[in-house]
Amino acid sequence: MFTGIITDIGKITAVEARGDTRLRIACGYDMGGVDLGASIACAGVCLTVVEKGSDWFAVDLSAESVSRTAPVWNEGQALNLERALKVGDELGGHIVTGHVDGVGTILSKVPEGDSHRYEILLPVAIAPYVAGKGSVTIDGVSLTINSVEDRADGPVIGLNIIPHTGSVTTLGLLEAGHKVHVEIDVLARYLGRMEALRSLAKA
Repeated sequence: MFTGIITDIGKITAVEARGDTRLRIACGYDMGGVDLGASIACAGVCLTVVEKGSDWFAVDLSAESVSRTAPVWNEGQALNLERALKVGDELGGHIVTGHVDGVGTILSKVPEGDSHRYEILLPVAIAPYVAGKGSVTIDGVSLTINSVEDRADGPVIGLNIIPHTGSVTTLGLLEAGHKVHVEIDVLARYLGRMEALRSLAKA
C-alpha cells in the first residue's frame, strides 16, 4: 500500500530486455534500508526490488505491465517514487495500491494563479469511478479532482497542481499530449463492484 505522497524522483539509467524488461533506477533513498523484495511505486506502478546498490535499485517489468502502462520505461525518464507504507506512517494522501486502472492523456495545462490547471482525458471505463472532490492518483501522485466533464470519448477531469507539487514530482514537467498512469480511489473501486453485483442480482 502507498499514500500517493512522492518521496523521491528517480531516473531510469538502464533498460535491459530479458524475458521481462529490467529497469535500473537511480534514486536518493538509503538503499541499505530497503530489502530485496520490497515494493516501490514507480510512476504509480507497484514494482518489486530485485537488485540494488547504494543509490539505485532494479525492477522487472512484465509484458503485461508494459501493455497496460504509458510508454515511459525509457532510459533517462524521470519517475515519481514512493516506498511502501509502514504501519504507523502518516496517511498524508489517500490509500493507493499501485495498480494502474488506465492511461490518461493530458489535454491542456494552463496557468491559474501561481498554480496550473490540468485537464486529463481518462478511459471511458473509468467514468463511474471519478467525481468532483474525490481522489485520484496520477503517475503515483495523490490528487483531488476539481471537476469532471463526461464526454463520449471518456471523462475529462480538472486538477489544480500547486507549485510545490509541481516541483517535487514529475507533474510539473508534463505538457499537453503526455500520457499518464491513472489509479482510481480504492473505495470507488469496491463500491463499483458492489453496485455491479447488486444490479446483477436484480436482473
